[in-house]
Amino acid sequence: MVATGKDELTIQGEVTEALPSTMFRVELSDGQAIIAYLAGKMRLHRIKVLVGDKVLVLLDPYGGRGRIVKRL
Repeated sequence: MVATGKDELTIQGEVTEALPSTMFRVELSDGQAIIAYLAGKMRLHRIKVLVGDKVLVLLDPYGGRGRIVKRL
């Protein structure tokens, strides 16, 4: 788990399921499962994310969805 500025929290996870509209079900390193979407830069540069990939997820401070910001 990595803390960044502006109350943003990033955590490592693994993609377990690919959903429509570039949404993914991600199992976080703490055992919690969330739905995450691709960040704009990842869409812009057409970075592919597949089931089983390790990713870095930026969590929403309000407890909603996460945003996949990096493929590890």
